Amino acid sequence: MNDRHSRRFGLGTATCLVMGNIIGGGIFLLPASVAPFGTISLVAFGVLTIGAVALALVFGRLAERHPDTGGPYVYAREAFGDFAGFLSAWSYWTMTWVSNAALAVAIVGYVHVLLPGRPTDATDLAIALGALWLPALANFAGTRYVGLVQTVSTVLKFIPLLFIAVVGLFFFDPANLGPFHEGSGSAVGGMSAAAAILLYSYVGVESAAMSAGEVRDPERNVGRATVLGTIGSAVVYLLGTVAVFGTVAHDKLVKSQAPFSDAVNVMFGGHWGGTVVALAAVVSIIGALNGWTLMSAQSPYAAAKDGLFPAAFLTKRRGVPTFGVLAAGVLASALTVINYVTGAGGVFEILVLITTFSATVPYLLAAGAQVYFLLTGRRDKVRPARFARDLTLALTAFGFTFWLVAGAGYAAIYQGVLFLFAGILVYAFMAARRTARQTDAETDAAKDAETATAADETETAATAALPTPADHEAVPRPAASAAAPPHTT
Repeated sequence: MNDRHSRRFGLGTATCLVMGNIIGGGIFLLPASVAPFGTISLVAFGVLTIGAVALALVFGRLAERHPDTGGPYVYAREAFGDFAGFLSAWSYWTMTWVSNAALAVAIVGYVHVLLPGRPTDATDLAIALGALWLPALANFAGTRYVGLVQTVSTVLKFIPLLFIAVVGLFFFDPANLGPFHEGSGSAVGGMSAAAAILLYSYVGVESAAMSAGEVRDPERNVGRATVLGTIGSAVVYLLGTVAVFGTVAHDKLVKSQAPFSDAVNVMFGGHWGGTVVALAAVVSIIGALNGWTLMSAQSPYAAAKDGLFPAAFLTKRRGVPTFGVLAAGVLASALTVINYVTGAGGVFEILVLITTFSATVPYLLAAGAQVYFLLTGRRDKVRPARFARDLTLALTAFGFTFWLVAGAGYAAIYQGVLFLFAGILVYAFMAARRTARQTDAETDAAKDAETATAADETETAATAALPTPADHEAVPRPAASAAAPPHTT
């Protein structure tokens, strides 16, 4: 490994990795997406934030005792065995490269705001593919550059979003908020409906745990980075949504295609808000793609070390599993090409639905692993003095993740389960190969042992057949008179 290009992530970089992966492109449409449900959606966001922080703390606890690359995969495999570990890795890997394709498609619209013209499918495809492979190049360059891109992009998107959120509070007008609950259903039903849209806002909370092997002092820094990154993202989410709710009139916000741009225009006048927000969105998505490209390689790398993914995923240079980066880039590019060239949007939408469900599988297994470690008295995995608190956090995280599954919707669960079950064939193939290799190794070892034993027995027998010094002493020497013939004349 070239130390000049590889460098372990410190606390700051690991925190940026978490924040950068959580805050992608969805935040720029989020206020308009939940506005139809009324301000009760802010309550739903607060409840979800509590669940996300609980999940972050669980990942921190698990990383304290198992600070290895692979995060959720490692915990699931240790608690429930190879098959559960494989399902975690398979689901997570699928989610990452499909999500990367979705982010690449999303960036195209923001680029058109910055560079207006007459877009074509060819130019849109080129923009999307460029968005995929520029972060991949940073990953190929090594962890040093991954960390640099992640830190810079996170700062560049965090500052304007936080600026809008804070300054927007000075332009806050309660009259713009609209009703607390809009619709004929119950308030609980409205909150649940808003939560279904907001549920995936915190996907990425596991990023530091997934890259624990590349973090300095992971026993301490993974947990801290996970919590700090989640809380930092929550601050931006909540303050930003409140600021937009209070600055843009409710009837306009419900129909808005660019709520943050509308908020900037209200605060400062003019129509330049769209350009500023589009630029922030491009930076945000590139940063998210940089982090998610690394995540797409870490999970299969950890599984490949245990023989549950092809050995090619073990290829690692400059601290980055390069084959995993390449594989994810090729698959995401193929999906992007399908979207633009063939016009098979239905295929793209199905795969996005799959990722909606796939993201929850590693979370459920990780939270379940923590519960398992606690209830089985695995004191080497958790601290006994924190048993009650850790169990409460683990159960809260499990409940939060179960809510994620329920909020995915029937179509997403249906498609996701089918794809999850398709992975069983991959597991059967990989497990069979690993078993065959282990059997061959055991057979060779047994043959070597037999050969060595036979050689030892032959050597022992040959040694026993040789005369010993005692045998030489036991044979009497002939007398001189008997030994010499009589002298004749």
